Amino acid sequence: MSTHAPSYRLVAATGLHRGDRLYQQDQVEILPHPRVSGCLLAVVADGMGGKSGGRKAADQVILTARQIFDRYVPAKDDPEVALQQLLSEAHLMIKLTAIAFEEEPHSTLAAFLINPDRSAAVVHAGDSRVYHFRQSDMLFRTQDHSFVQRLINEGQLTEEEANAHPQSNLLTGCLGTQQDPPNAVHHINSLEQGDCLLSCSDGLWHYFTPREIGAIVHTLPPREAAEMLVSKARQRARGGGDNLSLAIVRVEAAAS
Repeated sequence: MSTHAPSYRLVAATGLHRGDRLYQQDQVEILPHPRVSGCLLAVVADGMGGKSGGRKAADQVILTARQIFDRYVPAKDDPEVALQQLLSEAHLMIKLTAIAFEEEPHSTLAAFLINPDRSAAVVHAGDSRVYHFRQSDMLFRTQDHSFVQRLINEGQLTEEEANAHPQSNLLTGCLGTQQDPPNAVHHINSLEQGDCLLSCSDGLWHYFTPREIGAIVHTLPPREAAEMLVSKARQRARGGGDNLSLAIVRVEAAAS
């Protein structure tokens, strides 16, 4: 492991709101690496199922993330393999929880891992998303594992129509179901100064175009951007909003 500090710093913030629901079933966490600077893992989990089932599932995702990231060695481990482990181990643990509590807990997952060399890996399952912005332009976003995304891909719906579709919350893949979650991993060769990665649940992204999100995360520092996104989503939900959660990480020049 090199001893010199990275020539950049990662500025991060999270946001979490219960929305207009009775229970908070979203979980979000940004984990700085316990031993290596310039390395972090950001995780969003949107739990579903029963009063407490969804929260148990989301908690399980965060717990598994901590365990895996604690063992992760950036200099020798493959970040994509680590994220695939997070996906499969959290899926298994949620299924075991379901047996113990006779509930049907499920969870989405949207996570990204940034390495000290500024490469990054992304994993997701369900309709929680990861976005990659350069300045205010969206370079990449995950494709939801949902019924409406399938219709979009087939050209039967536009993104706008999908947002208002009565079955927009129907998932085709997530953690804790009978079938294994989709193995959707994405690699980013290099993050540049000013790049932003954003993980969020559908309770947040539902209310924004990518252009709007890009403008906010580019213009404001992560903490203020997180607050602005949460408050705008709450306004636009007009009293009918879901739980919402987000994690923003921006690459900035190291303080001299």
